[in-house]
Amino acid sequence: SLDFDSQKGVVEYGAVTITQGQIRITADRAVTTGVDFEDSKWQFSGTVRISMPESALASDTAEVRFAAGEIASAVVTGGPATFTQQREDEQSEGRANRIDYDLKRGTVEFKGDAWLKDARTEVTSETLVYSTVTQRVISDEPVVITIQPEEKTPESPKPPS
Repeated sequence: SLDFDSQKGVVEYGAVTITQGQIRITADRAVTTGVDFEDSKWQFSGTVRISMPESALASDTAEVRFAAGEIASAVVTGGPATFTQQREDEQSEGRANRIDYDLKRGTVEFKGDAWLKDARTEVTSETLVYSTVTQRVISDEPVVITIQPEEKTPESPKPPS
């Protein structure tokens, strides 16, 4: 659905899907003051899903900034908001009350009850900053790191000699 208020310059969409190359945004509702993708901010609400070739975000609300025809950044909030990144042989996943994803810089900042898991390592803190490029995690606050031991397969019994 569409509701365009020309006096205020506000466009409201219902059950919206935006597809741009391999990037897809779906939500129950979207509001914007600019319908172009050169320089605009969009507010999404409801069941918000943002999927990109190697990562995805899910949340209750999102503010997405478009610049030069591409998604420049996304701020998602929820109870909690979630993030996943698929790499060659493993997946990173995280959640927080708020996630700021700067696609240009390749950083994901988890704020409020932040949790990030990568292979066998889990990191929790109030705030975590994750690089999608280097897979590096930074925090200026106390953190708890949990490392799961590598699972070893039991040895097969040796046949009698």
